[in-house]
Amino acid sequence: MTSAFPSSGGERPTRARFAVLGFALAVTAIAYIDRVRIAIAAPMIKADLGLSDAQMGYVFSAFTLAYALFEIPSGWMADRFGPRLTLARIVIWWSLMSAATGAAAGFWSLVLIRLFFGMGEAGTFPSLSRVYSRWLPAKEHGRAFGLTLMVGALGGALSLPLMGILLNHVSWRVLFPGFSLIGVGWVLLWIRWFRDEPSRHGSVNASELALIGTSAPKPHPPVPWRRLFRNRSLIAVCLVCGSWLYGWYFWLTWLPTYLLTERGFDLNATGWMSALPLVCTAFGMVAGGWLSDAFSLRWGLHKGRRAPAVVALPLAVVAIVAGVLVDSAVSSVLLLSFAAGAAGCGITPVFAVCVEIGGEHAGVATGTMNMVGNLFGALCPIVVGQSLALFQSWTVPIATVGGFYLLAAGAWFLIDPKNVLGTPPVPVAPSAVVS
Repeated sequence: MTSAFPSSGGERPTRARFAVLGFALAVTAIAYIDRVRIAIAAPMIKADLGLSDAQMGYVFSAFTLAYALFEIPSGWMADRFGPRLTLARIVIWWSLMSAATGAAAGFWSLVLIRLFFGMGEAGTFPSLSRVYSRWLPAKEHGRAFGLTLMVGALGGALSLPLMGILLNHVSWRVLFPGFSLIGVGWVLLWIRWFRDEPSRHGSVNASELALIGTSAPKPHPPVPWRRLFRNRSLIAVCLVCGSWLYGWYFWLTWLPTYLLTERGFDLNATGWMSALPLVCTAFGMVAGGWLSDAFSLRWGLHKGRRAPAVVALPLAVVAIVAGVLVDSAVSSVLLLSFAAGAAGCGITPVFAVCVEIGGEHAGVATGTMNMVGNLFGALCPIVVGQSLALFQSWTVPIATVGGFYLLAAGAWFLIDPKNVLGTPPVPVAPSAVVS
């Protein structure tokens, strides 16, 4: 497809798209910093509010359930009204709910706050999908999502030890409102600088527009809902995302409690040890993106995208089993961290696939994937909490993480990146795709 924007005859392209990527990485880090803080504060929250393990599981899942249910509406908003206003609304909303967490008076008020928190944060990744589809060349989508997911994981990893240190000196009721100010600052900068279309931004010249290659803006077409829900590749993408997110929410929510109560680490050590699986996940995501690109060059896009996942996810299962059975607490952390990193290899390419499958409906397609995925993720805290109450053991709940990783590996065989819903922004040869 020929770009709708003329080349400037040798003019050097501006680099505004990298500023857009910087904004996207920053908001992803802030989202995970705000989302993960409750995990390390959970033992203190439980003690102050008199909550049981089962009740804390419902608190964790309240966020994820609301986040899942509002993914498609928020993705539609990003496609229909643009990501500039949609992301501003999202970040302001979740920042307010993060601050309100510190005012929780009991179980039901905390559940309600977390529901509204999840409702507000829903749409972050669908909105970023829309941003990337308009601001980045198609060959850079996979790399951009790899960096985005990596930064999200590292943001969560940074939050855990930082909260562990601060909680020794400051009440959790003070920390939640304090951290919420970061998101407000991001919104002020975002609204001032960003525009939904690169063609409308004063810092973008004709050469960069030609390099980006997006077509001229046009009215958003109706969403083909029937085709959306019948697309086999999108269904399989949802299974991969859901199975991975089930495990991801274990690392985000219950792992600190496991290390504190079962493995005997103190609060400071728990913060640092809980961060290690997230750091490994971050680098696993980047490795998965780069490996899938290398394999795509060798074997083609269809096989190359799934190759890292179908190897790494079974290895993650082996590491989980060993991590639960080993006696050494440090060895357990290392094995579980390896499992998290290996699983990360299998998730990055699905975001690039989702943009390609969705085409002009990338926001809705990504919203659908995130909705279904987070419904799976919402099960994890509940299953773990109820299993602890029923079995008085961590073996069964952690084993379910391995089971879902195997399901994700199998679902990858059903994904075809060329099974497109709408017209892709820029069709590219498989060898040009970076995922």
